Amino acid sequence: MSSLVRAASLTNYSEVAQAAGLNPVRMLLDAGLSPSVLGEPDLMIPGERVGQLLQASATLSGNESFGLCMAESRLLSNLGAVGLLIRDQATLRDSLDMLMRYQALLNGALSLTVEECGDVVIIREAIMAGSANQPTRQRVELALGVMVRLIRQLCNANWKPQRVCFEHPAPRDASTHHRFFGCTVEFDYDFNCIICAKADLDARNPSADPAMVRYAQQLLDASIVTQQATMLEDVRRAILLLLPSGRCGIEQVAEHLGMVCRTIQRRLAEQGQSFSSIVNDIRRELATRHVIESDRQLTEVATLLGFSAPSAFSRWYHAEFGCSAKESRAMRGALRHASSNG
Repeated sequence: MSSLVRAASLTNYSEVAQAAGLNPVRMLLDAGLSPSVLGEPDLMIPGERVGQLLQASATLSGNESFGLCMAESRLLSNLGAVGLLIRDQATLRDSLDMLMRYQALLNGALSLTVEECGDVVIIREAIMAGSANQPTRQRVELALGVMVRLIRQLCNANWKPQRVCFEHPAPRDASTHHRFFGCTVEFDYDFNCIICAKADLDARNPSADPAMVRYAQQLLDASIVTQQATMLEDVRRAILLLLPSGRCGIEQVAEHLGMVCRTIQRRLAEQGQSFSSIVNDIRRELATRHVIESDRQLTEVATLLGFSAPSAFSRWYHAEFGCSAKESRAMRGALRHASSNG
């Protein structure tokens, strides 16, 4: 089941596609999306198709920074009523709290958390691909790029994070990343994140408007009634964030969601799902991403998938895919070699 995202996530797609020599209408149709979605920002569309569109656009254009280029023109207004709400909060911390609260109204595939570590803050973002074989590079870079753009509008246009980190490997040319973020950019990191000073979160917003906050919140609370994220999507987001910690049992997920285990089990059963099957599906998705699409050490992949030992990961991988992770990588290498010689 594909999570839904607002069509506003494709803001500036046509411009970036045309600049890259692509036909945006043809690309949208090939991804199963009507070109009319570009004119309907509040329409909810399948996130998986958005991912297919961005990946195909990056591949055909040869622009590995396609998603990041789309983020360069983003404005708070692209978030609709959520943009109104976060614009008029008293501090950036309050704005991020509101963004996390209403995230499901914008992008059901995106998980957002804010962690404080001493004098620094880690803003983590993770994307649920929707299928095991769909790369997430473009969606992740779009999401982190949009976050930096939003913070610059809330703080000041010259704001720079301390570091920006991505799970995926570095592109052949990272100049767009360094120009856009203006800071240290790391790849092959354990998770996707923006690292900034804790003091940035507590700076006062002189333009905060409590009346606008109340108005925007009324709009959003009314829409939540009809756009409530399903339990399945909530659980998937929590698992995606907790899995690398090695503490991703149903008890930890229930605590993360502020619910009791029995409630989660009952609601999942009503949708024909079980907690263990969801964990397994997400592990398959992540295994494809990290084993086939990256060169991470397999011991590291085992940790990222929440296994306590590499041997447990190896047994699981063989049971799921019918071969070892090393054999999967060998086949990938053989296919690449054949393709380059073809």
